[in-house]
Amino acid sequence: MRTSIATVSVSGTLPEKIAAIAAAGFDGLELFEQDLLITDETPATVRRMIEDHGLALTLYQPFRDFETLPDPYRAAAFDRAERKFDLMQQLGADLMLVCSSVAPQALGGIDRAAADFRELGERSARRGLRVGYEALCWGRHVSDHRDAWEIVRRADHQAIGLVLDSFHSLAKGIDSGTIRSIPGDRIFIVQLADAPLIHMDLLHWSRHLRNMPGEGDLPVKDFVKAIYATGYEGYLSLEIFNDQFRGGSARAVAKDGHRSLVHLMDQVSRESGLGRAPARPLPDRSVVHAVEFVEFAADERRAAALGSTLQTLGFRKAGRHRSKSVDLFRQGQINLVVNTEQEGQARSAFLAHGTAAYAIGLQVDDARATLARAVALGAEPFDQDPNPGDIRLPGIRGIGGSVIYFIDRSPDLVRLWEHEFVNVADGAAPTDAGLERIDHVAQTMFVDELLTSLLFYTSLFDVRKLPMVDVVDPGGLVRSQVIENEQGGLRLTLNGAENRRTLAGFFVSELFGAGIQHLAFATGDMKRTAQALAANGFQPLRVSANYYDDLAARFGLPAAEIEALKAAGILYDRDAGGEFFQLYGRTGEDGFFFEVVERRGYTGYGAFNAPFRIAAQKRHLAPTTLPRPLARE
Repeated sequence: MRTSIATVSVSGTLPEKIAAIAAAGFDGLELFEQDLLITDETPATVRRMIEDHGLALTLYQPFRDFETLPDPYRAAAFDRAERKFDLMQQLGADLMLVCSSVAPQALGGIDRAAADFRELGERSARRGLRVGYEALCWGRHVSDHRDAWEIVRRADHQAIGLVLDSFHSLAKGIDSGTIRSIPGDRIFIVQLADAPLIHMDLLHWSRHLRNMPGEGDLPVKDFVKAIYATGYEGYLSLEIFNDQFRGGSARAVAKDGHRSLVHLMDQVSRESGLGRAPARPLPDRSVVHAVEFVEFAADERRAAALGSTLQTLGFRKAGRHRSKSVDLFRQGQINLVVNTEQEGQARSAFLAHGTAAYAIGLQVDDARATLARAVALGAEPFDQDPNPGDIRLPGIRGIGGSVIYFIDRSPDLVRLWEHEFVNVADGAAPTDAGLERIDHVAQTMFVDELLTSLLFYTSLFDVRKLPMVDVVDPGGLVRSQVIENEQGGLRLTLNGAENRRTLAGFFVSELFGAGIQHLAFATGDMKRTAQALAANGFQPLRVSANYYDDLAARFGLPAAEIEALKAAGILYDRDAGGEFFQLYGRTGEDGFFFEVVERRGYTGYGAFNAPFRIAAQKRHLAPTTLPRPLARE
């Protein structure tokens, strides 16, 4: 099925929009009337631009307040339509969208509307044009696609068809199953949009908060399944009204849009049972079994400081790369790599961000298939020439310029550690702290990057998203979105900062972009771990004593247990599944920090504790009046 997007969905001038839409890989575009009216280009020039970019003009829209008007308004509406038909012929457009009327003069009535469209069909057919009718969910008399279809059915004209928009149907809670009985050849185009599930005025919701399929909460996939069931074979087109997208990068938004449609069509083809495979079938979304490693970029001084911190956490220096300035630290199933190379991606990451967890390796079933799916969804492959004899890892560029590698059990990848690292003995080993694996990875970004990140991960990996949470920072709100799989092999917390006064905002502002801000390690026994950390000289983050006084009131914990938690700096939470213990380290000079967690049936991420943890971390930050040490030497 072919893809399209409305020009209103992306920012910029009309030439910029056309170029961005073509670069993203769309087959066509809908021309939003306002985009044409504000450009200095003639309709003929716009037509050439669209054609020169290899795009089809799928729809000209919108034509408003047409049907069921009394004279003289009715005659004026037909005159307006004729002028639009003239314009469409100059543009090379053959389909015009008419949205249901909101005019106060509209009389209503299905038969009256059908008669108007029958006449409009006669006029458009004489020019070789078609008209699609769409029900606005706030329409004066028609606000439901079922009524719009009945008008089209009664108009009974080959040039008059139906336009279906997922937002207008799903926002009103209309069952998508009602679409299945509509003949596919009577649907002229399908427009798609998702949105967060918010109870508010439909017009405001539609005009400001739509987003790409998969980024919101509406059942868009079920809507498209119903479309497929009709036999429809036309375009799936995005029509996204979003204030954030209007101010963003046209190319980035268009790329997200194309990724969302490719992923959506892949999902529907797999689940609809109609045997309609996409033209370019994608490999399955990958199940991530574990985070195989996290790689840090640093210089020699900061690598030494990081190594000392890792040793207080119970990590031992387990290896040195055979040919690079790269050290391996290990504990349980956790592999942490510290790269101090003077060239390559790690060096670039350090110069841009300071000490940073710039790369992550994920265990998957098929690394090559995961890479193929990522590239098909618009990800950029990452390929840095290895030293002679080193293993070449499949990888892509991730969020904020990071790198994501894929590791499987194939012969050339399974021997990564043994092949590339030499065992080292680096003094007395620290006390093992019982850290077993990486529980979750927290990535921080500006809030306008949050939806892009969400779509990136959910389209590539077999994961689910949890409801978005507002985390209260003393400096403002941070939007937090969790992505996880059922196996627990991949847990990501995506934190979107709205201003630089928050801890998250400080991180992305000071470090020049999105990145991994902290790692959480899992332990099966927090009490034992805390004792081992103390023996290693680990310095835990200390939260306010008032927090522990409140714990007694919230959960009724015994006084002795409260005192033990307070003495060790452990935070506590509880949900319907069980208990949760958190222990944080101090924030480093580049804004990164470590966390240790123990889950006893608990399924959350300690969101209730976040404000207290953040406040404590901000108390330990260097004053902003002091210059931050530069990464460059």
